[in-house]
Amino acid sequence: MSKPKSSNDIYATGDKFPPIEKVIEPDPIHQFKDESPNPFNPEKFRIKQDFQSALGVKKLLLTIPVRKPSKEWFFRCHDDPNYQIQTIILELKEDSEIYLVDPSLWELLIGEATCSTRLLIPAINKQGVIFLWPIRLPGPDGRQDSWSRSAMEAANYAKNKWVRIQPNMSLGAYDVCVAPTETVPPNWGELPSLNEILRLAFKDHLIDTADHPVLKRLRGEI
Repeated sequence: MSKPKSSNDIYATGDKFPPIEKVIEPDPIHQFKDESPNPFNPEKFRIKQDFQSALGVKKLLLTIPVRKPSKEWFFRCHDDPNYQIQTIILELKEDSEIYLVDPSLWELLIGEATCSTRLLIPAINKQGVIFLWPIRLPGPDGRQDSWSRSAMEAANYAKNKWVRIQPNMSLGAYDVCVAPTETVPPNWGELPSLNEILRLAFKDHLIDTADHPVLKRLRGEI
């Protein structure tokens, strides 16, 4: 019996089939696996809360809106009584505009439906927006509507807690919600004096003369 030919012998003698070599296929699971760090890791790009402070950035306070807090906001009110003032304002609800009235015109505007006494108190929401909240004060007869009374109560709570107010039409007053957990205190920054706060809030909304366009419009002159 003849000795079987090896694969090399077959290939060397010119037979039809070449030697079979084992081909190792790449593992499809690991073939395209990228072991390098993710360059788009969101934590890498997230701005930290102290970012501006670290860079020495100072945010300028140039505008202070005069408004009540949004029902979506948690907010705080400034607890220093030196930052509060009781005064008279003129409110045009259809135009969503509020004007500060010069004391020289108070007597002239007694009985004007658009004028009322208000407590102006600085407030701040969690996004750092500072605003001036004009809360209606009791009238000459000492009476105060339930909306204004509940707003005043909310402002007192907000001096120590983050609160949110939501109108309750069935109750005829605001529901006051206190944040369930105590969070960071409000960051007022370098809050300017009350004088400067009033200037920023009413720089284009001061009625200081009897011929002011708003008063002329209310008298039907324009």
